[in-house]
Amino acid sequence: MKNAVITGATKGIGKAIAVKLASNGYNLAVCARTEKDLIALQKELEPMDVKIVTVVADCSNKVDVMNFFEKAKAAFNIIDVLVNNAGVFLTGSILDEDDYSFEFQQQLNLNATYYFSKYFGKIMRSQHSGHIFNICSIASAQTIENAGSYSVTKTAMLSLNNVLRKELADYNVKVTAILPGSTLTASWEGTTINPDKFVQPEDIANSLYSILNLSSGVNVDEITLTPLKF
Repeated sequence: MKNAVITGATKGIGKAIAVKLASNGYNLAVCARTEKDLIALQKELEPMDVKIVTVVADCSNKVDVMNFFEKAKAAFNIIDVLVNNAGVFLTGSILDEDDYSFEFQQQLNLNATYYFSKYFGKIMRSQHSGHIFNICSIASAQTIENAGSYSVTKTAMLSLNNVLRKELADYNVKVTAILPGSTLTASWEGTTINPDKFVQPEDIANSLYSILNLSSGVNVDEITLTPLKF
C-alpha cells in the first residue's frame, strides 16, 4: 500500500482526491481546520480499509503546519504522494483590498505549500521516490479580474512548483502543478450557474490519479482543466 498526504482534505477538490486515492488503496494523512469535518471524512473512508490519519490544522499557521508534518511523518515510513490543496480565494483589487487579504492568502496559498513541499520534499529526496502535486489555479497563469492578491499568490505557487521540480528531478521525485479553472466547490455556493458547466472536483482527482499511474520516466509538469463553456 502507498501513502499520501493531503491538505484541506474535507471539502471540494481535496475531498475528491482523498476519496479517489483511498478507494485505490492509499493510506492517507489529511488535515483540515474543522474537527467534525475530519471525523465525517474518516467515517466515509472507513469501508475502504486503509489507514486514515486526521489532524486539525489551520494551514495559515506555521505551528499547525509543522505539527501536521510531524504527525504525518510519524505515521508513515514512506511518503509517496503530497497534495498541497489547502488554499483560499478572497476577491478584491490590489489597490483597494485590505493588507490582510494579501497577507492571509500568502500564508495559506504560498507559505504552507512552501513548508510542506520543503519538508516532505526532503523525505522524498532521501527515499529517491515520491510525487508532489500543487493545486494552483488558472490565476497562476492568467490575470483574473477582481482577484488581485489571489492571482499573485497562486502565480508564486506555480513558480515554487517549477523550482521544486528542477531541484527534485535528479532524485526521482516528480512535481506537478494542476491549474483548475472554475471548479464546483464551496466558493461557488449560491451560484445560479448550471453545475454541469463547472469543472468537477472529481475531474481533478481523476486527472491526478491518472498522472500517478504513468510510466516512471515521465513527469507531467503542468495540467490545466477549464470549463468547456462557461
